[in-house]
Amino acid sequence: MNRAETFDGLCRSPNVDVCVLGGGINGLSVFRELALQGVNVLLVEKNDYCSGASAALSRMVHGGLRYLENGEFSLVRESLAERDRLLRNAPHYVAPLPTTVPIFDVFSGLANGIVRFLGLTRRPSRRGAVAIKAGLGIYDFLTRTRALMPRHQFRGRKATLKKWPGLNPAIRSSATYYDAWVSHPERIGIELLRDALSAGPNAMALNYATFEHAGAGEFALRDDVSGKVLPIQPRLVVNATGGWIDIANDTLFSVDARPAPLMGGTKGSHLVIDNAGLRDMLDGHMIYYENDDGRICILFPYLGKVLVGSTDIRVDDPGAVRCEADERDYILQSLAFVLPGVRIRPEEIVFQFAGVRPLPASKDSFTGRIPRDHFCTMLEGRDGGPPVLCMIGGKWTTFRSFGELAADMALERLGRSRLVDTAERTFGGGRAFPENPDLWVRRLSSATGLSVDRSSTLFSRYGTDAQGVASFIAMETDEDLLHAGYSAREMVHLIRSEAVEHLDDLLLRRTTLAITGELSLDMTDAVLDILAAEKDWPAQRKAQERGRFLSLLNDRHGVAEGTLSARNKQRSELCETTARSG
Repeated sequence: MNRAETFDGLCRSPNVDVCVLGGGINGLSVFRELALQGVNVLLVEKNDYCSGASAALSRMVHGGLRYLENGEFSLVRESLAERDRLLRNAPHYVAPLPTTVPIFDVFSGLANGIVRFLGLTRRPSRRGAVAIKAGLGIYDFLTRTRALMPRHQFRGRKATLKKWPGLNPAIRSSATYYDAWVSHPERIGIELLRDALSAGPNAMALNYATFEHAGAGEFALRDDVSGKVLPIQPRLVVNATGGWIDIANDTLFSVDARPAPLMGGTKGSHLVIDNAGLRDMLDGHMIYYENDDGRICILFPYLGKVLVGSTDIRVDDPGAVRCEADERDYILQSLAFVLPGVRIRPEEIVFQFAGVRPLPASKDSFTGRIPRDHFCTMLEGRDGGPPVLCMIGGKWTTFRSFGELAADMALERLGRSRLVDTAERTFGGGRAFPENPDLWVRRLSSATGLSVDRSSTLFSRYGTDAQGVASFIAMETDEDLLHAGYSAREMVHLIRSEAVEHLDDLLLRRTTLAITGELSLDMTDAVLDILAAEKDWPAQRKAQERGRFLSLLNDRHGVAEGTLSARNKQRSELCETTARSG
């Protein structure tokens, strides 16, 4: 992932078969698919990899139970198949998640669901036990041959409230089924990138770069880090920019040749809450519930905290989305509805995020009715330019199959055949995943000299890729970074091997420090010192980077500098308490 080498290679050979625009999960997926087929392919991402919607998902890996109501059976079938593949191919990041649905009625929603399925109404309605039973029966039927997880089960009111006494006492029953969750979605994006680049010099990628129309079928690549610009001439462009598809198309076509809008995304916002009582109350389950307005919401333990969401609001500018105050209030109100005894203090909201669901253009007044399926549209080039394949829609769970679909269309256009199937291809830390993780960790500890606890932590973060990280750490003297569970050498490894260009790349995406509320101001400055030393930044550049990150954290994620400063004191007091008890 050496940036200079990538740019130098493009200077020597600016003609590529395919240029993929967008380094989100779908762009990385199609890039990987094409690279593994030996295609000369370039990926261009204007910000960091997985920094848009691919960093703002609900962390669910699921079939989409509610999509059955829209009649999207093929999407649910495909999603469940891809969910099960991720459980096998990425076991270091994707794990089963027992999911419980509180039920308040018996027959409610059944008739309305039927007429909605027929397209006769758009109104949401509360789903009763019969409708939920039917949906879960279909879920079990679609996964019957794989049977990776238990079938669904129902509990009566008494048994439900015994297990979850904090639930709204108005419930009639509950249903539990299994889906899955992903702990580090941005890291999966990095692993797909590395798998693609492992195919050889035919695959190249740049973050913080733009692909610009230069007139009369000509294009230019601009490196926003160095400022360099060079001509690029692809035979095909894949527009995988998600919510930015129409914006990107406007830059690829002249004004009189621009296509009609293809995208009509909606915003989903989430909160991360640090409340041990709430976390323990969930007993390891996701609560998948309907707010009193019929909107589906989720609530589940996430990396020691609790993730709650989400909203579903139409947006016009995907670059300006953030969780607004009214959305935060809505999410907290929904939480109070399903768990009426829980009260969340403002300081317990340690992080918030929002992203745009890349849905196809639709005039439907009810956003829940907009199809969640994915498809590709080929736009023929104008003025001598290349054709543009647009990836429309898609959900995180189906990134592999969506990338496969787009790649097959690109291969057909290029007159090439598929060489490698990715359906059962493990990647990153999921390769050679051990049946006995404890034994693997002890062997890693013995081989590197790191403690068993440290080796276990690295395994939880990187899977079997922890071998390379641990070996790098062990090569020189290391130091802990303010008891945050990360070390200086670990940060250096991430900077050197994972295309890190800005502080937020490290603190928001390569690690989980920010999203879990573990980040303090001292930790921020310690990591910035390491990054600045690696990049040889002067004092002014370092100060600019610090200001950039703190503004981003406050504006987009609701974490003010004062909050980070307060965590300095909390961490210091915790360390003093630990030292005294020791």
